[in-house]
Formats: sequence, C-alpha cells, structure tokens
Amino acid sequence: MVKAHFTVRVVTHYVEEQSEPDKQRYVFSYTITIENNGDIDAQLRRRKWLITDANGKKLVIEGEGVVGEQPIIVAGDQYTYTSGTVLETPVGVMQGTYGMQTIDDDEFEVEISPFRLAMPNILH
Repeated sequence: MVKAHFTVRVVTHYVEEQSEPDKQRYVFSYTITIENNGDIDAQLRRRKWLITDANGKKLVIEGEGVVGEQPIIVAGDQYTYTSGTVLETPVGVMQGTYGMQTIDDDEFEVEISPFRLAMPNILH
C-alpha cells in the first residue's frame, strides 16, 4: 500500500508579449508546485494533460516527466517547474495526471485538478 499524499498548486500567467490575439494565438505559462506530504519518496515519471479551449477544442498531451526532467520528490519536499501552452481562444482549462513511481516500483497517479487559463480582464 502506497502511503503517498501529494498536493499540486498552480499559478497561471498570460504571456502578452508572445500572444497575437488578431491571429487567435494566446500564450499562457503555468508554474506548478508538487508537494510530497506523504511518507515515501516518489519519482514523477510521466504526465498527461487535457487542454480545452473556449471553443471546446480538446488537446491531449502525454509524455515522460516534465520540462525534460523526471524528478524524485522526497517526502516532505516539493518540486516546482514552469511550462506553457498556446490556445486559439483567450480562455481555456487544463487538467491532468502525473504518473508517479516509488523506490519499490509501486506506481500511482496524482490528479491535477482543472485550472483556468485566461487573458486578464476577460472574465468578470
């Protein structure tokens, strides 16, 4: 039985200088902090994202690790990284999972709750 407890916090940012609204190109960055509140170390092996724009267009992205890394997050520690995505609309939603693995080769998933990507002042 894996005694893992992870918390995922997300901060998003609209990247105005890289966006081109007249070409339906909206760039967002997101900084994610993954906290290991459990009692066992685990390695982030893979990620799976579902990105949905305001038109309902869905994009699934899967891959190994995050930002080219497969970090080991020791019990009581955290790992933070920043990445980004491009949407065709000024608002969207991301959600997903991290595939984790313990030293004992136990595998489990950490859910990433849906979070909003939005151009400033677009939503009231």
